[in-house]
Amino acid sequence: MNAVYALVAFIAAIVLWNAVLKRNIGEAMVVGFLVTAAFAGRDALAVGWQGLVDGLKSEITFAALAFVFVSELLTRTGLVQRLVDILSSVLGRRRGGSAYAATVASGLFGAVAHNGAAIVATIGSITIPWMKRSGASGETAALVLSGNAGVGATFPFSGAFFILLAAPTVLPVLGTGGMVATMFVTGAWMVVMRLIVAYAIVARRGVGAMNPADVHPFRRSFRAGWTSLLVLASIAVPVLLTAPPTSDLVSAHTGVSVAKEVPLLVWLPVVLLLAGLLVERRSLPSGRAQWWELLGRVGPKLGLVGVTMIAAFAASNVLSTLGLGAQLTPLLAGLTGVSPLVAAIVVGLVIVVVAGPLNTTSTVAAVGPVAFAALTAAGIPPHVAFAAILVWASSEGCSPPGAAPLYVAAGIAEINPVRVFVPVVLYYLLPTLLFGVLLAVGVLWLPS
Repeated sequence: MNAVYALVAFIAAIVLWNAVLKRNIGEAMVVGFLVTAAFAGRDALAVGWQGLVDGLKSEITFAALAFVFVSELLTRTGLVQRLVDILSSVLGRRRGGSAYAATVASGLFGAVAHNGAAIVATIGSITIPWMKRSGASGETAALVLSGNAGVGATFPFSGAFFILLAAPTVLPVLGTGGMVATMFVTGAWMVVMRLIVAYAIVARRGVGAMNPADVHPFRRSFRAGWTSLLVLASIAVPVLLTAPPTSDLVSAHTGVSVAKEVPLLVWLPVVLLLAGLLVERRSLPSGRAQWWELLGRVGPKLGLVGVTMIAAFAASNVLSTLGLGAQLTPLLAGLTGVSPLVAAIVVGLVIVVVAGPLNTTSTVAAVGPVAFAALTAAGIPPHVAFAAILVWASSEGCSPPGAAPLYVAAGIAEINPVRVFVPVVLYYLLPTLLFGVLLAVGVLWLPS
Protein backbone atom coordinates (compact mmCIF):
# COMPACT_ATOMS: atom_id res chain seq x y z
CA MET A 1 0.00 0.00 0.00
CA ASN A 2 3.05 2.25 -0.09
CA ALA A 3 2.02 3.78 -3.43
CA VAL A 4 -1.51 4.49 -2.21
CA TYR A 5 -0.14 6.27 0.85
CA ALA A 6 2.19 8.21 -1.44
CA LEU A 7 -0.80 9.27 -3.55
CA VAL A 8 -2.69 10.45 -0.45
CA ALA A 9 0.38 12.39 0.66
CA PHE A 10 0.71 13.87 -2.85
CA ILE A 11 -2.90 15.11 -2.74
CA ALA A 12 -2.53 16.46 0.80
CA ALA A 13 0.66 18.32 -0.10
CA ILE A 14 -0.96 20.01 -3.09
CA VAL A 15 -4.06 21.04 -1.16
CA LEU A 16 -2.02 22.31 1.81
CA TRP A 17 0.47 24.28 -0.27
CA ASN A 18 -2.00 25.67 -2.81
CA ALA A 19 -5.30 26.12 -0.94
CA VAL A 20 -4.21 26.59 2.68
CA LEU A 21 -0.87 28.36 2.31
CA LYS A 22 -2.06 30.20 -0.85
CA ARG A 23 1.10 29.39 -2.83
CA ASN A 24 1.03 28.88 -6.60
CA ILE A 25 0.35 25.52 -8.24
CA GLY A 26 3.94 25.21 -9.50
CA GLU A 27 5.34 25.24 -5.97
CA ALA A 28 2.58 22.89 -4.82
CA MET A 29 3.41 20.35 -7.53
CA VAL A 30 7.13 20.45 -6.68
CA VAL A 31 6.37 19.86 -3.00
CA GLY A 32 3.99 17.06 -3.97
CA PHE A 33 6.69 15.46 -6.14
CA LEU A 34 9.29 15.60 -3.36
CA VAL A 35 6.85 14.13 -0.83
CA THR A 36 5.96 11.35 -3.26
CA ALA A 37 9.59 10.50 -4.01
CA ALA A 38 10.28 10.20 -0.27
CA PHE A 39 8.06 7.10 -0.20
CA ALA A 40 10.68 5.26 -2.26
CA GLY A 41 12.84 5.13 0.86
CA ARG A 42 16.50 4.51 0.18
CA ASP A 43 15.83 4.66 -3.55
CA ALA A 44 14.12 8.05 -3.30
CA LEU A 45 16.93 9.94 -5.04
CA ALA A 46 17.24 7.48 -7.94
CA VAL A 47 13.49 7.07 -8.43
CA GLY A 48 12.87 10.82 -8.17
CA TRP A 49 15.70 11.62 -10.60
CA GLN A 50 14.43 9.17 -13.20
CA GLY A 51 10.92 10.58 -12.91
CA LEU A 52 12.31 14.09 -13.32
CA VAL A 53 14.31 13.15 -16.42
CA ASP A 54 11.24 11.54 -18.01
CA GLY A 55 9.24 14.69 -17.25
CA LEU A 56 11.84 16.89 -18.95
CA LYS A 57 11.81 14.70 -22.06
CA SER A 58 8.03 14.43 -22.36
CA GLU A 59 6.31 15.85 -25.45
CA ILE A 60 3.43 16.76 -23.13
CA THR A 61 5.69 19.26 -21.35
CA PHE A 62 6.76 20.80 -24.66
CA ALA A 63 3.16 21.11 -25.87
CA ALA A 64 1.98 22.80 -22.68
CA LEU A 65 4.74 25.43 -22.91
CA ALA A 66 4.18 25.96 -26.64
CA PHE A 67 0.46 26.57 -26.26
CA VAL A 68 1.04 29.16 -23.52
CA PHE A 69 3.32 31.14 -25.83
CA VAL A 70 0.97 30.84 -28.81
CA SER A 71 -2.09 31.97 -26.85
CA GLU A 72 -0.22 34.98 -25.43
CA LEU A 73 1.01 35.98 -28.88
CA LEU A 74 -2.39 35.67 -30.56
CA THR A 75 -4.12 37.60 -27.77
CA ARG A 76 -1.63 40.44 -28.11
CA THR A 77 -2.19 40.74 -31.86
CA GLY A 78 -5.89 41.54 -31.43
CA LEU A 79 -7.23 38.25 -32.77
CA VAL A 80 -9.75 37.98 -29.92
CA GLN A 81 -11.20 41.44 -30.53
CA ARG A 82 -11.76 40.66 -34.21
CA LEU A 83 -13.47 37.36 -33.39
CA VAL A 84 -15.80 39.08 -30.92
CA ASP A 85 -16.61 41.75 -33.52
CA ILE A 86 -17.69 39.02 -35.98
CA LEU A 87 -19.83 37.32 -33.33
CA SER A 88 -21.42 40.61 -32.38
CA SER A 89 -22.30 41.32 -36.01
CA VAL A 90 -24.05 37.94 -36.22
CA LEU A 91 -25.78 37.88 -32.82
CA GLY A 92 -25.89 41.45 -31.56
CA ARG A 93 -29.17 42.57 -33.09
CA ARG A 94 -31.23 39.87 -31.40
CA ARG A 95 -32.40 39.89 -27.79
CA GLY A 96 -29.62 38.66 -25.52
CA GLY A 97 -27.08 38.92 -28.33
CA SER A 98 -24.33 40.16 -26.04
CA ALA A 99 -24.77 37.15 -23.72
CA TYR A 100 -24.62 34.73 -26.65
CA ALA A 101 -21.62 36.54 -28.13
CA ALA A 102 -19.84 36.37 -24.75
CA THR A 103 -20.57 32.64 -24.50
CA VAL A 104 -19.34 31.72 -27.99
CA ALA A 105 -16.34 34.05 -27.73
CA SER A 106 -15.37 32.46 -24.41
CA GLY A 107 -15.49 29.05 -26.08
CA LEU A 108 -13.38 30.15 -29.05
CA PHE A 109 -10.84 31.95 -26.90
CA GLY A 110 -10.88 29.13 -24.34
CA ALA A 111 -9.96 26.64 -27.07
CA VAL A 112 -6.67 28.53 -27.38
CA ALA A 113 -6.03 30.13 -23.98
CA HIS A 114 -7.69 27.66 -21.52
CA ASN A 115 -7.10 29.75 -18.39
CA GLY A 116 -10.35 30.73 -16.64
CA ALA A 117 -9.21 34.07 -15.26
CA ALA A 118 -7.66 34.98 -18.64
CA ILE A 119 -10.93 34.15 -20.44
CA VAL A 120 -12.90 36.41 -18.11
CA ALA A 121 -10.34 39.22 -18.20
CA THR A 122 -10.02 39.19 -22.00
CA ILE A 123 -13.57 38.46 -23.14
CA GLY A 124 -15.19 40.12 -20.13
CA SER A 125 -13.43 43.43 -20.63
CA ILE A 126 -15.18 43.62 -24.02
CA THR A 127 -18.54 41.94 -23.42
CA ILE A 128 -19.44 42.91 -19.83
CA PRO A 129 -19.80 46.61 -20.73
CA TRP A 130 -21.74 45.58 -23.85
CA MET A 131 -24.11 43.43 -21.77
CA LYS A 132 -24.72 46.29 -19.36
CA ARG A 133 -25.50 48.60 -22.29
CA SER A 134 -27.95 45.90 -23.45
CA GLY A 135 -30.01 46.31 -20.28
CA ALA A 136 -28.37 43.53 -18.25
CA SER A 137 -27.52 44.17 -14.62
CA GLY A 138 -23.92 44.02 -13.47
CA GLU A 139 -24.75 40.82 -11.58
CA THR A 140 -26.07 39.18 -14.76
CA ALA A 141 -23.03 40.22 -16.79
CA ALA A 142 -20.63 38.89 -14.15
CA LEU A 143 -22.72 35.71 -13.87
CA VAL A 144 -22.42 34.93 -17.60
CA LEU A 145 -18.67 35.55 -17.76
CA SER A 146 -17.77 33.68 -14.57
CA GLY A 147 -19.93 30.76 -15.68
CA ASN A 148 -18.08 30.63 -18.99
CA ALA A 149 -14.62 30.77 -17.39
CA GLY A 150 -14.13 27.03 -17.11
CA VAL A 151 -14.95 26.16 -20.72
CA GLY A 152 -11.30 26.41 -21.79
CA ALA A 153 -10.29 23.48 -19.57
CA THR A 154 -12.66 21.18 -21.45
CA PHE A 155 -10.88 21.72 -24.76
CA PRO A 156 -7.65 19.85 -25.50
CA PHE A 157 -4.24 21.26 -24.59
CA SER A 158 -5.17 22.88 -21.28
CA GLY A 159 -2.83 22.37 -18.35
CA ALA A 160 -5.37 20.03 -16.76
CA PHE A 161 -5.53 18.03 -20.01
CA PHE A 162 -1.79 17.43 -19.97
CA ILE A 163 -1.62 16.64 -16.26
CA LEU A 164 -4.40 14.06 -16.51
CA LEU A 165 -2.73 12.48 -19.56
CA ALA A 166 0.45 12.08 -17.51
CA ALA A 167 -1.36 10.53 -14.52
CA PRO A 168 -0.12 7.05 -13.59
CA THR A 169 -3.57 5.51 -13.98
CA VAL A 170 -4.15 7.21 -17.36
CA LEU A 171 -0.81 7.10 -19.17
CA PRO A 172 -0.75 3.31 -19.76
CA VAL A 173 -4.38 3.32 -20.95
CA LEU A 174 -4.93 6.30 -23.26
CA GLY A 175 -2.89 7.49 -26.22
CA THR A 176 -2.16 11.19 -26.50
CA GLY A 177 -3.42 11.73 -30.04
CA GLY A 178 -6.64 9.83 -29.53
CA MET A 179 -7.92 12.25 -26.92
CA VAL A 180 -7.70 15.34 -29.12
CA ALA A 181 -10.92 14.70 -31.07
CA THR A 182 -12.67 13.49 -27.91
CA MET A 183 -11.91 16.69 -26.03
CA PHE A 184 -12.80 18.97 -28.94
CA VAL A 185 -16.25 17.40 -28.97
CA THR A 186 -16.39 17.64 -25.16
CA GLY A 187 -15.58 21.35 -25.36
CA ALA A 188 -18.27 21.80 -28.01
CA TRP A 189 -20.82 20.09 -25.72
CA MET A 190 -19.87 22.48 -22.91
CA VAL A 191 -20.36 25.49 -25.19
CA VAL A 192 -23.80 24.10 -26.12
CA MET A 193 -24.61 23.73 -22.43
CA ARG A 194 -23.63 27.35 -21.81
CA LEU A 195 -25.72 28.55 -24.75
CA ILE A 196 -28.74 26.79 -23.22
CA VAL A 197 -27.95 28.43 -19.89
CA ALA A 198 -27.52 31.80 -21.63
CA TYR A 199 -30.97 31.37 -23.18
CA ALA A 200 -32.45 30.77 -19.71
CA ILE A 201 -30.62 33.79 -18.29
CA VAL A 202 -31.80 36.04 -21.13
CA ALA A 203 -35.40 34.88 -20.62
CA ARG A 204 -35.38 35.24 -16.81
CA ARG A 205 -33.01 38.12 -16.12
CA GLY A 206 -33.70 40.51 -19.00
CA VAL A 207 -30.88 41.01 -21.50
CA GLY A 208 -31.92 43.05 -24.52
CA ALA A 209 -30.37 43.54 -27.93
CA MET A 210 -26.92 45.08 -28.07
CA ASN A 211 -26.48 48.81 -28.36
CA PRO A 212 -26.45 49.64 -32.11
CA ALA A 213 -23.14 51.44 -31.62
CA ASP A 214 -21.54 48.13 -30.56
CA VAL A 215 -22.75 46.20 -33.60
CA HIS A 216 -20.73 46.63 -36.78
CA PRO A 217 -22.06 45.54 -40.19
CA PHE A 218 -21.17 41.89 -40.73
CA ARG A 219 -19.42 42.59 -44.01
CA ARG A 220 -17.09 45.09 -42.35
CA SER A 221 -16.27 42.97 -39.29
CA PHE A 222 -15.82 39.82 -41.38
CA ARG A 223 -13.55 41.63 -43.84
CA ALA A 224 -11.43 42.85 -40.95
CA GLY A 225 -11.34 39.55 -39.03
CA TRP A 226 -11.83 36.59 -41.37
CA THR A 227 -8.14 35.77 -41.32
CA SER A 228 -8.40 35.19 -37.56
CA LEU A 229 -10.73 32.28 -38.30
CA LEU A 230 -8.01 30.75 -40.47
CA VAL A 231 -5.66 30.66 -37.49
CA LEU A 232 -8.15 28.62 -35.45
CA ALA A 233 -8.90 26.40 -38.45
CA SER A 234 -5.21 25.61 -38.95
CA ILE A 235 -5.29 23.10 -36.09
CA ALA A 236 -7.40 20.86 -38.33
CA VAL A 237 -4.32 20.16 -40.52
CA PRO A 238 -2.33 17.95 -38.10
CA VAL A 239 -5.55 16.50 -36.62
CA LEU A 240 -6.81 15.33 -40.02
CA LEU A 241 -3.34 14.19 -41.01
CA THR A 242 -3.07 11.83 -38.03
CA ALA A 243 -6.70 10.65 -37.72
CA PRO A 244 -8.49 8.00 -39.83
CA PRO A 245 -9.47 7.87 -42.61
CA THR A 246 -7.12 10.64 -43.76
CA SER A 247 -4.13 9.14 -41.97
CA ASP A 248 -4.77 5.76 -43.61
CA LEU A 249 -4.73 7.32 -47.07
CA VAL A 250 -1.56 9.31 -46.41
CA SER A 251 0.16 6.32 -44.78
CA ALA A 252 -0.70 4.09 -47.74
CA HIS A 253 0.66 6.71 -50.15
CA THR A 254 3.90 7.43 -48.25
CA GLY A 255 4.54 3.95 -46.86
CA VAL A 256 5.02 5.21 -43.28
CA SER A 257 2.68 5.44 -40.32
CA VAL A 258 1.72 9.11 -40.22
CA ALA A 259 0.29 8.84 -36.70
CA LYS A 260 3.71 7.73 -35.41
CA GLU A 261 5.87 9.99 -37.54
CA VAL A 262 3.84 13.17 -36.84
CA PRO A 263 3.51 13.53 -33.05
CA LEU A 264 0.25 15.42 -32.67
CA LEU A 265 1.17 17.27 -29.48
CA VAL A 266 4.36 18.52 -31.10
CA TRP A 267 2.90 19.68 -34.40
CA LEU A 268 -0.36 21.22 -33.20
CA PRO A 269 1.23 24.23 -31.43
CA VAL A 270 3.83 24.53 -34.20
CA VAL A 271 1.16 24.73 -36.92
CA LEU A 272 -0.92 27.16 -34.84
CA LEU A 273 2.14 29.35 -34.26
CA LEU A 274 3.12 29.36 -37.96
CA ALA A 275 -0.44 30.22 -39.00
CA GLY A 276 -0.59 32.97 -36.40
CA LEU A 277 2.73 34.45 -37.48
CA LEU A 278 1.61 34.44 -41.11
CA VAL A 279 -1.90 35.82 -40.66
CA GLU A 280 -1.08 38.26 -37.85
CA ARG A 281 2.28 39.40 -39.24
CA ARG A 282 1.22 43.06 -39.39
CA SER A 283 0.18 43.04 -35.74
CA LEU A 284 3.28 41.31 -34.38
CA PRO A 285 5.74 43.15 -32.15
CA SER A 286 8.17 45.20 -34.21
CA GLY A 287 11.75 45.58 -33.15
CA ARG A 288 13.82 43.98 -30.43
CA ALA A 289 12.34 46.07 -27.61
CA GLN A 290 8.75 44.99 -28.25
CA TRP A 291 9.73 41.33 -28.62
CA TRP A 292 11.64 41.48 -25.35
CA GLU A 293 8.61 43.07 -23.72
CA LEU A 294 6.43 40.18 -24.96
CA LEU A 295 8.93 37.58 -23.77
CA GLY A 296 9.17 39.37 -20.43
CA ARG A 297 5.39 39.09 -20.00
CA VAL A 298 5.10 35.49 -21.10
CA GLY A 299 8.28 34.28 -19.37
CA PRO A 300 6.81 33.92 -15.87
CA LYS A 301 3.82 32.05 -17.29
CA LEU A 302 6.09 29.68 -19.19
CA GLY A 303 8.12 29.10 -16.06
CA LEU A 304 5.05 28.31 -13.97
CA VAL A 305 3.58 25.96 -16.58
CA GLY A 306 6.93 24.26 -17.15
CA VAL A 307 7.55 23.63 -13.46
CA THR A 308 3.97 22.42 -12.99
CA MET A 309 4.09 19.99 -15.91
CA ILE A 310 7.54 18.57 -15.13
CA ALA A 311 6.70 18.10 -11.45
CA ALA A 312 3.34 16.50 -12.30
CA PHE A 313 4.92 14.11 -14.79
CA ALA A 314 7.77 13.28 -12.41
CA ALA A 315 5.35 12.55 -9.55
CA SER A 316 3.25 10.35 -11.83
CA ASN A 317 6.33 8.36 -12.82
CA VAL A 318 7.32 7.91 -9.19
CA LEU A 319 3.83 6.66 -8.30
CA SER A 320 3.95 4.25 -11.21
CA THR A 321 7.33 2.96 -10.08
CA LEU A 322 5.93 2.45 -6.59
CA GLY A 323 3.18 0.28 -8.12
CA LEU A 324 0.14 2.50 -7.77
CA GLY A 325 -1.88 0.77 -10.50
CA ALA A 326 -1.58 -2.67 -8.95
CA GLN A 327 -2.25 -1.38 -5.43
CA LEU A 328 -5.38 0.55 -6.45
CA THR A 329 -6.98 -2.49 -8.10
CA PRO A 330 -8.26 -4.20 -4.91
CA LEU A 331 -9.41 -0.86 -3.45
CA LEU A 332 -11.52 -0.19 -6.53
CA ALA A 333 -12.90 -3.72 -6.76
CA GLY A 334 -16.01 -2.61 -4.88
CA LEU A 335 -16.94 -0.27 -7.74
CA THR A 336 -16.98 -3.06 -10.29
CA GLY A 337 -20.60 -3.93 -9.52
CA VAL A 338 -21.73 -0.32 -9.21
CA SER A 339 -23.66 1.11 -12.16
CA PRO A 340 -21.88 3.74 -14.26
CA LEU A 341 -24.58 6.25 -13.27
CA VAL A 342 -23.94 5.84 -9.54
CA ALA A 343 -20.17 5.94 -10.04
CA ALA A 344 -20.45 9.08 -12.20
CA ILE A 345 -22.64 10.90 -9.66
CA VAL A 346 -20.38 10.02 -6.72
CA VAL A 347 -17.11 10.82 -8.48
CA GLY A 348 -18.57 13.97 -10.05
CA LEU A 349 -19.72 15.29 -6.68
CA VAL A 350 -16.30 14.60 -5.15
CA ILE A 351 -14.48 16.43 -7.96
CA VAL A 352 -16.85 19.41 -7.87
CA VAL A 353 -16.39 19.72 -4.11
CA VAL A 354 -12.60 19.55 -4.44
CA ALA A 355 -12.73 22.13 -7.25
CA GLY A 356 -14.32 24.61 -4.82
CA PRO A 357 -11.08 25.72 -3.13
CA LEU A 358 -8.77 24.62 -5.98
CA ASN A 359 -8.52 25.62 -9.63
CA THR A 360 -8.98 23.13 -12.48
CA THR A 361 -5.32 22.19 -12.78
CA SER A 362 -4.89 21.65 -9.05
CA THR A 363 -8.11 19.62 -8.86
CA VAL A 364 -7.03 17.28 -11.66
CA ALA A 365 -3.57 16.91 -10.16
CA ALA A 366 -5.05 16.07 -6.77
CA VAL A 367 -7.90 13.67 -7.53
CA GLY A 368 -7.76 13.02 -11.29
CA PRO A 369 -5.78 9.74 -11.16
CA VAL A 370 -8.04 8.15 -8.54
CA ALA A 371 -11.21 9.46 -10.20
CA PHE A 372 -10.15 7.95 -13.53
CA ALA A 373 -9.46 4.57 -11.93
CA ALA A 374 -12.81 4.65 -10.12
CA LEU A 375 -14.82 5.48 -13.25
CA THR A 376 -13.13 2.88 -15.42
CA ALA A 377 -13.57 0.27 -12.68
CA ALA A 378 -17.33 0.91 -12.94
CA GLY A 379 -17.25 0.10 -16.64
CA ILE A 380 -17.05 3.63 -18.09
CA PRO A 381 -14.81 3.71 -21.21
CA PRO A 382 -11.42 5.34 -20.52
CA HIS A 383 -11.80 8.17 -23.05
CA VAL A 384 -15.24 9.02 -21.63
CA ALA A 385 -13.96 8.93 -18.05
CA PHE A 386 -11.13 11.29 -19.05
CA ALA A 387 -13.57 13.78 -20.59
CA ALA A 388 -16.02 13.66 -17.66
CA ILE A 389 -13.25 14.35 -15.13
CA LEU A 390 -12.15 17.48 -17.00
CA VAL A 391 -15.76 18.66 -17.27
CA TRP A 392 -16.33 18.36 -13.51
CA ALA A 393 -12.95 19.90 -12.69
CA SER A 394 -13.65 22.83 -15.04
CA SER A 395 -16.10 24.30 -12.52
CA GLU A 396 -13.43 26.72 -11.29
CA GLY A 397 -15.39 29.80 -12.32
CA CYS A 398 -18.68 28.69 -10.79
CA SER A 399 -17.55 27.21 -7.46
CA PRO A 400 -17.77 30.02 -4.90
CA PRO A 401 -16.23 31.21 -2.70
CA GLY A 402 -12.89 30.08 -4.15
CA ALA A 403 -13.62 30.88 -7.81
CA ALA A 404 -10.98 33.39 -8.90
CA PRO A 405 -12.61 34.12 -12.32
CA LEU A 406 -15.81 35.11 -10.52
CA TYR A 407 -13.99 37.89 -8.69
CA VAL A 408 -12.38 39.07 -11.93
CA ALA A 409 -15.82 39.26 -13.57
CA ALA A 410 -17.30 41.03 -10.55
CA GLY A 411 -14.47 43.57 -10.62
CA ILE A 412 -15.06 44.39 -14.29
CA ALA A 413 -18.83 44.63 -13.69
CA GLU A 414 -18.25 46.72 -10.54
CA ILE A 415 -20.54 44.63 -8.32
CA ASN A 416 -20.27 42.76 -5.02
CA PRO A 417 -19.18 39.21 -5.97
CA VAL A 418 -21.21 37.68 -3.14
CA ARG A 419 -24.39 38.57 -5.06
CA VAL A 420 -23.37 36.12 -7.81
CA PHE A 421 -22.61 33.14 -5.54
CA VAL A 422 -26.06 31.54 -5.56
CA PRO A 423 -26.96 32.28 -9.22
CA VAL A 424 -23.65 30.91 -10.53
CA VAL A 425 -24.21 27.64 -8.64
CA LEU A 426 -27.76 27.27 -9.98
CA TYR A 427 -27.08 28.33 -13.57
CA TYR A 428 -23.61 26.87 -14.15
CA LEU A 429 -22.27 24.58 -11.40
CA LEU A 430 -25.23 22.18 -11.30
CA PRO A 431 -25.50 21.95 -15.13
CA THR A 432 -21.74 21.26 -15.29
CA LEU A 433 -22.17 18.38 -12.86
CA LEU A 434 -25.16 17.10 -14.86
CA PHE A 435 -23.42 17.30 -18.24
CA GLY A 436 -20.42 15.43 -16.86
CA VAL A 437 -22.74 12.65 -15.71
CA LEU A 438 -24.50 12.58 -19.10
CA LEU A 439 -21.13 12.23 -20.81
CA ALA A 440 -20.06 9.48 -18.44
CA VAL A 441 -23.16 7.34 -18.99
CA GLY A 442 -23.12 7.76 -22.77
CA VAL A 443 -26.15 10.02 -23.24
CA LEU A 444 -23.94 12.61 -24.95
CA TRP A 445 -21.86 11.19 -27.79
CA LEU A 446 -18.06 11.33 -27.76
CA PRO A 447 -15.66 9.98 -30.40
CA SER A 448 -13.27 7.32 -29.19
